[in-house]
Amino acid sequence: MPELPEVETYRRYFEATSLHQPIEAIEVEDRKLLTTDYATLTEMLIGQTFVSTKRVGKNLFIYTDGGPTLHMHFGMTGDLEYYHSSLDRPRHARIVFVFASGFHLGFICPRKFERIGLIESVDAYLKKKKIAPDALDISVEELTYNLRKRKSFIKPVLLDQSTVAGIGNWIVDEVLFQAKIHPETLSNRLTDEEIERIFSATRYVLETAIEHEANYGRFPQQFLIHSREWDVSPYEDAGRHKRCPCDKVEIAQMQVGGRTTYYCPECQVLR
Repeated sequence: MPELPEVETYRRYFEATSLHQPIEAIEVEDRKLLTTDYATLTEMLIGQTFVSTKRVGKNLFIYTDGGPTLHMHFGMTGDLEYYHSSLDRPRHARIVFVFASGFHLGFICPRKFERIGLIESVDAYLKKKKIAPDALDISVEELTYNLRKRKSFIKPVLLDQSTVAGIGNWIVDEVLFQAKIHPETLSNRLTDEEIERIFSATRYVLETAIEHEANYGRFPQQFLIHSREWDVSPYEDAGRHKRCPCDKVEIAQMQVGGRTTYYCPECQVLR
């Protein structure tokens, strides 16, 4: 599913294509994808223009010049596609914003898990949904507080969006590998130095993923993602598949908090 790096790529794409153009119409193929009823959505947005964006975790917020804020959640497979009206409507573009410029923005919803609607306030929405600060904005002090108040394994704690927003399953595995923390380490027993390593690794992994527009095959070879079972990378020798980047052992797989987890038993020792 789209994770923070993908959604940040979508945010930048949206800003590069869809700002400052009057909205002439909104075409909705499946109204079940709306969190705001269609009549209200069109009444509030038609004639307005999008002026700026904000991303918090996996949530994309779009501000307009007239007041209402649009919220996009990309579900499992959501995406955006900007195209001219002379071209065919993209496949699975179930919601389309029609601009006066002659261009359209399609909200791609292949599996219909995606959602779009209006919200009154970004801050109020985040508070209601108990979404913590974004993983690229959270301070080490905030992260420390959120980790220390939990008595669970660090893997599910980091996946909880009320701890830190925007990091999903593969990202948490990568962060813990880069920080050399075992996924079954108890969150409340982490030392200050270990939390600092998690904080730094989170920024490193996310900034790397954003830099490469979430193209995993281009990530540095010291990333665990190249050894994950589902990753078949054309950039590496198939014979190294599932071997830890430390080149000492094969990576291990287990369930932690109900999620498939990959780690290195040599680099991530449970203390």
